[in-house]
Amino acid sequence: MSTLLDALFLANNISSDEQSDTLLFIDEIQESPEAISLLRYFYEDLPELHVIAAGSLLEHALRKVKSFPVGRVQYLYLHPLNFAEYLEATGNTSALEQLQKIPVPYFAHQTLKKLFHDYAIIGGMPEVVSSYIQNQNVADLPVFYESIWSAYKDDVEKYSRNSTDAKVIRHIMDTAHNYVDQRIKFQHFGNSNYRSREVGEAMKNLSDARIIQLIYPTTDLAPPLKADFKKSPRLQFLDTGLVNYELNIQADMLAMDDLNNSYKGAIIPHIITQELISLNTINYHKPNFWVREKSQSSSEVDLVIPHKEKAIPVEIKSGKTGTLKSLHQFIERSEHNYAVRVYAGKFSIEEHETAINKKPYILMNMPYYLGTQLNEYIHYFVENH
Repeated sequence: MSTLLDALFLANNISSDEQSDTLLFIDEIQESPEAISLLRYFYEDLPELHVIAAGSLLEHALRKVKSFPVGRVQYLYLHPLNFAEYLEATGNTSALEQLQKIPVPYFAHQTLKKLFHDYAIIGGMPEVVSSYIQNQNVADLPVFYESIWSAYKDDVEKYSRNSTDAKVIRHIMDTAHNYVDQRIKFQHFGNSNYRSREVGEAMKNLSDARIIQLIYPTTDLAPPLKADFKKSPRLQFLDTGLVNYELNIQADMLAMDDLNNSYKGAIIPHIITQELISLNTINYHKPNFWVREKSQSSSEVDLVIPHKEKAIPVEIKSGKTGTLKSLHQFIERSEHNYAVRVYAGKFSIEEHETAINKKPYILMNMPYYLGTQLNEYIHYFVENH
């Protein structure tokens, strides 16, 4: 290792005095488990050298590491760009400034909504966003989506235990986009003959790779919110742009004024969940949705967000007059009276009452481009109303 570093410094004309100002970037480190083990060497023997190691599917690669440098590595999780990062990347700094104001100014609504539509259609994969910045043409992007998705398929199959595992993984990746934001069963997934155990193992591999994840429901009405792994999960993809491409709906989305109407209302809940996940860079956390499953009536709320001692229900609806039956079920059983609706309209806070028991509650209506700001808005909502 010492000889290799000396060669690197020599090749780049870096003297020993300059090492403390040098950053060593090791890309695709998952290709070499030995390199992961050697990170201990940098920490212990060259503490003055700054080192970043990046790679995909690291959860799989770590299984092959014989001696992991515990306590020597700080983890950071990278995600596709969220809307705020997309605005910064595309140079829309004025829009970003308005996005970060609470509450968002009315005059900024149409501009932010249009920019969010662009983002929701193309997604947040850096290579795709970079191409879009250069050409401003969605028609030029399919080659990038196809390249990214094919590369993920090939990479994940490397970590399958046998040929059957590889077939199940490929089947899931070929069909899962048809079930975006839907609750699924493992048995015979995607109209296959695969058993629950086979699909479950493949889903775990894909979840470890962060490509297709399982979002489990909770039945809790107050924190801590515990995922119920006995209930059917929802599917969450790495990036909504990839889903839109696989579904071939991007052209239809371009003509929509309310993206909650796209693909049976599944796209906006999916991208907002993606944005919430993107905020977790130090630890990895997935949000929950809420269910109440009874023989006579069932309820499902799109998201439930913990805030201090409260669990705040969030419904994602098309239009302002959509039914809020499940939200009412949650409110009537909760000890508080706060609720959130995410939709295409402008920001507002209203007083309502539930349909059956007439329990008063306060409803915060949020434009769907505020997904990255959801936690901050809930804090503002609860503390000021």
